[in-house]
Amino acid sequence: MRKGNKHRGSDFDDFLRDEAIFDEVQAAALKRALAEAVEEAMKESNLSKVDVARRMGTSRSQLDRVLDPTYTAVQLDTLIKAASAVGRALGISLKRIAVVYPRGRQNQRSLTPRASTKR
Repeated sequence: MRKGNKHRGSDFDDFLRDEAIFDEVQAAALKRALAEAVEEAMKESNLSKVDVARRMGTSRSQLDRVLDPTYTAVQLDTLIKAASAVGRALGISLKRIAVVYPRGRQNQRSLTPRASTKR
């Protein structure tokens, strides 16, 4: 039996997965980075919130939700409009990872679906 800290020797991602909060923390970190990038681009371009909201075709309150680093429920199309309004493009990538389940249960099977053999 292991004594002491059950997370000793693991990395922070493992800890977050064990606590079943990895996805939530990752979403918050990505949203914070996006909000900061939009604000930085606004400053570089000398654009006000009113200017950006007008370019997005939306309200300033909607832009405030984009710029709020804690508000993660912003739709993808709104983020794309915000990026475009400040002269940027939003890029998203999907990376292959090992499937990890909470409490350390790991599925080592490939994430690629197999072709069915039934006819």
